[in-house]
Amino acid sequence: MSELRQQLLVLHLHTPDLNSGVVAWALYDGTGQKRHTTGDSETPPYNSVVEAMQDGWRVIQFPQQFPAYPGMEYHTSYLRFEYILEKLVKLTEP
Repeated sequence: MSELRQQLLVLHLHTPDLNSGVVAWALYDGTGQKRHTTGDSETPPYNSVVEAMQDGWRVIQFPQQFPAYPGMEYHTSYLRFEYILEKLVKLTEP
């Protein structure tokens, strides 16, 4: 019996275009086979969301676009162009 585990990939892009370059990222591996941490790589796993999709990742959340208004530049918030992707992988036997 094979079991599936979820991997999550969070990509922050330069612009909302899915082909835009990645400026920040985080990877979470539900298989427990790899432990990723912030800053463990200087190179993003993919150069764009489209490139990740071509490797089997599925987009499960698009960025939330809230209108900016004067004075908002002084507030901290989330990164604007955040995409969340998932991949289901078979759990391999040790």
